[in-house]
Amino acid sequence: MENSTIPISNSQLAFTVLLVLITGSISSVLRLGLLKPLIWGTVRTFVQLTLVGYALTYIFKINNIWLIILIVTVMCYIASKTAAGRTPNVPDHPLVLSFLSLMASTYLVGSVVTLLIISPDPWYSARIVIPIFGMILGNSMNGIALSLDRLYSEARTRSAEIETLLTLGATPWEAIRDSVKEAVRAGMTPTINSLMVVGLVSLPGMMTGQILGGADPREAVRYQIVVMLMITAAVAICCLIMVGLSHKKLFNRDGALQPFVLQSRK
Repeated sequence: MENSTIPISNSQLAFTVLLVLITGSISSVLRLGLLKPLIWGTVRTFVQLTLVGYALTYIFKINNIWLIILIVTVMCYIASKTAAGRTPNVPDHPLVLSFLSLMASTYLVGSVVTLLIISPDPWYSARIVIPIFGMILGNSMNGIALSLDRLYSEARTRSAEIETLLTLGATPWEAIRDSVKEAVRAGMTPTINSLMVVGLVSLPGMMTGQILGGADPREAVRYQIVVMLMITAAVAICCLIMVGLSHKKLFNRDGALQPFVLQSRK
């Protein structure tokens, strides 16, 4: 029993719905308007994860490298589309840049972790690659959304300062550099905060899952350290690429701020 996963029956799984019903009841009493989103989110969670479970079982059996690459690429596209909806300060979200940034950081960091650290046999094992790349994508997606939103917000807030610097002869990069720093810092802050409190305030999902599955806690800790550091590296790379490329869109060909930035100074 100590070295195996404790199975959860369908009836036991159904009891988890009670947690949502309790939350929904509180929402209804307080008129928070959260009942419908909670119910819809619960239904989607059950359906999506159930389908993913069956799909992964099939994919793990096939274990084809081209299928794995296709799946990861599609995941990158979905993540870039999702990030687009989380940037209210960006008038025209650069979907292509988001996609390329996520692809670059995910494949770079994921390949290093898979090939050099975990080293499964075969090296492209779907059971290892898909979860690892998925964790990288989920965190990188949040990182670029935060950093890109902050970049545009900072540019609007500091538009007068940026224009003054440009007037005094500064290059667009020199004028926007402080905003870029703040944008990257914003994207990295949640990840750095997690590094500071991991193990003290929270036990991360991967570590908890391994322990519940019967793994030695010391081995689970090793895997969690790898996961935390790989996520940190991936988020940093992704934010740097995204902000580094996106800040140029704030300026026109003459090196002046775009009109949508100046309109914020009303």
